[in-house]
Amino acid sequence: MRLRRPARDDGRMTVVDHLTELRHRIFVGLIAFGVAFVVAYALYNPILRFLEAPLDKGSRIGGVPVEGLNIPGVVTAFMVRIKISAFAAIVLALPVLLWQLWRFVTPALKAKEKRYAIPFVLSSLILFALGAYIAFAVLPAAIGFLIGFARAPGLKPLIFIDQYLSFVILMVLVFGLSFEFPVLLVFLAMAGIVGSARLRGWRRPALFIAFAAGAVLTPSGDPLSMILLAVPLYVLYELAMLIIRFGLKK
Repeated sequence: MRLRRPARDDGRMTVVDHLTELRHRIFVGLIAFGVAFVVAYALYNPILRFLEAPLDKGSRIGGVPVEGLNIPGVVTAFMVRIKISAFAAIVLALPVLLWQLWRFVTPALKAKEKRYAIPFVLSSLILFALGAYIAFAVLPAAIGFLIGFARAPGLKPLIFIDQYLSFVILMVLVFGLSFEFPVLLVFLAMAGIVGSARLRGWRRPALFIAFAAGAVLTPSGDPLSMILLAVPLYVLYELAMLIIRFGLKK
């Protein structure tokens, strides 16, 4: 059983209380990550086949034949397995990690604001999954765009597995984390930092920032990936504004 340090007489948590709570939340998150890592390590082969699928489709789009992935060095295969297992573990443990994050910030919220725990976790998971889905949907076109530059006499692409997986994981994380943007806006609104009126006044800058983020954050740099990141970001901005204007006020 976890022992809590008594709070102050006014009910507020002290600095030591916050540090103790943070340590507990990190500990629970690490346990969830460890269990998910073991599961992902055991399921390495199907996960690897799933991550390789965009390369096969992308090579057909780019018109350049690719003969599988290459493994340089002696320890690369082991390190790749660790990288894939860690990435899959983060995805599998994401519900627990988000719940622990919410539980850590709960003491700073009002009683009526604590009701948003389940909506916060569910919306964060759905938005991350939506971003990851769009990333995988656009990956073949992005790979085809990039690999198409090798379509020249005498050139044969030699793709190393560690570099390819780093590219895929970065694409998924960029899209998944970018789609958490409306959750951040709602948090800021709950804290009284922004409001719907201010967000309405920022529409034009938000549209520009969305396309700038699409141009800067997408690792592939192809136009399709940039558009498919920028447009949903702005749509989510409008959605967050509606939630702040009507949902939180209600």
